[in-house]
Amino acid sequence: MAARISIKHLIPFTIPSHLSKRSLFSSYSASHQSKTLEFLDSCQSLAQLFQIQAHLIITGLLQVQNPSFSCRFLNLCTQRCDVEYTASVFKCIDFPDTFSVNTVIKAYACSSVPHSAVVFYFERLKNGFLPNSFTFPPLMSSCGKAGNLDLGQKCHGQLVKNGVDGVLHVQNSLVHCYSCYGFIGLARQVFDEMPQRDAVSWNSIVNGYVKVGELVVARQLFDAMPVRNLVGWNVMMNGYLNLNNPGKCLKLFREMALRGLNGNDATVVIVLTACARSARMKEGKSVHGSLIKVSKDLNLITSTTLIHMYSRCGRAEIARLIFDRMSVKNIVCWNAMILGYCIHGNPKDGLSLYADLLSSRLQGTEKDHVKNMKQGDGDRVLPDEITFVGVLCACAREGLLAEARTYFGDMSDLFGIKPNFAHYWCMANLLADVGLMPEAIKTLKDIPAESNLPLESALWFELLGSARFGRDVSLGEQIANKLIEEDPKNFWHYLLLVNIYAAAGRWDEVAQTKKRMKKRGIERTAGCSLKDLKEIVDKMTET
Repeated sequence: MAARISIKHLIPFTIPSHLSKRSLFSSYSASHQSKTLEFLDSCQSLAQLFQIQAHLIITGLLQVQNPSFSCRFLNLCTQRCDVEYTASVFKCIDFPDTFSVNTVIKAYACSSVPHSAVVFYFERLKNGFLPNSFTFPPLMSSCGKAGNLDLGQKCHGQLVKNGVDGVLHVQNSLVHCYSCYGFIGLARQVFDEMPQRDAVSWNSIVNGYVKVGELVVARQLFDAMPVRNLVGWNVMMNGYLNLNNPGKCLKLFREMALRGLNGNDATVVIVLTACARSARMKEGKSVHGSLIKVSKDLNLITSTTLIHMYSRCGRAEIARLIFDRMSVKNIVCWNAMILGYCIHGNPKDGLSLYADLLSSRLQGTEKDHVKNMKQGDGDRVLPDEITFVGVLCACAREGLLAEARTYFGDMSDLFGIKPNFAHYWCMANLLADVGLMPEAIKTLKDIPAESNLPLESALWFELLGSARFGRDVSLGEQIANKLIEEDPKNFWHYLLLVNIYAAAGRWDEVAQTKKRMKKRGIERTAGCSLKDLKEIVDKMTET
């Protein structure tokens, strides 16, 4: 798809002063107008869009009260241009109809400024706009994306006022919107009051319960669905996966396969991730074999997920074969392979692959060179913060303190990456492992506030679950306890200890630590929720 254009490309919409819009329009034959419509329907590029735009301006077809031209061109703009350009085109239409307004609302809903859809809607109401049932699904979607319940309820009132609250696709949008907010009770109320439901209705309410973690209710609704489509199966499987039950996810996948339903790319990623988390390499290989039978050329996402699966199952050499056969690689697949070596395989191979990443993309190590690459070379792949988590973890496992200090410095000095808690944690483990416990404690205590990585992050399962990078958890436990001794009121230090115990499966210690927190009156930090690692979604970064 061609690059999207912005408002700076907009040609002024003007008509020669000696001609009226209607005289211009009437001067063109029906066959000429028909030809213009064919151009609109067959537009394939920005260059063609500009040509059509110029033609519509010169002929006056854009400004006359004929939606055949203005609506189709506006719809083209939503596909090829940014939302600001689309809105500017809309302002140049003298007689915008309901379809045109709905098109702009949808464009805003799909943009990075979804709340603007609501602003635009109420502006059009002041100009006499009469909404229909197709106005509200994108409007409710924009409220959900903006995360504003007040706006959602306000728009809910509007659709009731306009008498479309009984329309199926409008009701579906309400279920989806309230589910996005986590107000599953409101979503269920709308769902229960629906006189008829389709697959979208059922999938939306199941997904709503999945999002709030109520998998029992979600499964009951899933089983009650009159007809299940692939979306529903994926939603339910992903729910089990995200709540750390890969076994049930795979069981559901087998049931789906027995029913003769073929999965899509999303299904493959879900199933392979479940195999990775439960170390079911045999089942993962079976899925891999099925993919090869269908097509030898696997896409980027599927290949990256396979790399992660084989690495987690202890077969980094197979993961490397897949990696080497990939014709296109982005930083996500590089990270999957580097972390596969650094955390689950041979750390030295991970450091070697990191060197390959730099040598294949960097011609030098000067800061200016890296800066120029970031600005002007879209084909180059540069390491990111995830890459350095793997690199520093490898150094910790191998006891390479000098190398770790160099890599840690390169992050900010060479690549402009601010270290986060995961990087400091790797350094602290390495320092403690070589007998520099005071410096390890100081490293964690002196972490800048803006560098904190939430301890519920998916990466923590990989780091803490590696149990002192392949040995035991005593070192991590010792570091966390030292932090608690020096600052016994710091909630984050207790949270770190809880997650270290959880990663090691020491649930008695998890419970004891929580009791100690309660006894000492340690309260949660604002914006933080205490979760055991068994509840954390271990998505890593391949998806």
